[in-house]
Amino acid sequence: MKHFDAGSILVILFTLVLFVLALFFTGLTHDILLEAGVFLVSVKLIVMAYKASKSASKVERELKEIKDMLKRASRNI
Repeated sequence: MKHFDAGSILVILFTLVLFVLALFFTGLTHDILLEAGVFLVSVKLIVMAYKASKSASKVERELKEIKDMLKRASRNI
């Protein structure tokens, strides 16, 4: 859960609550497709933010490794 900040978790919960409320109030009518589409777009944005966070962590780790290698190489010169 370190990739999800408090804002992301709040958005997930808020989106889920609104989707469930929309299902409850509109029922299984043609509007359900619109509600499902909005929900899926929200989920896609959250997944993209998660993947971006993981990618950024990987890049930071690799940069730290490069920095450490450069420090070791400069000490050996």
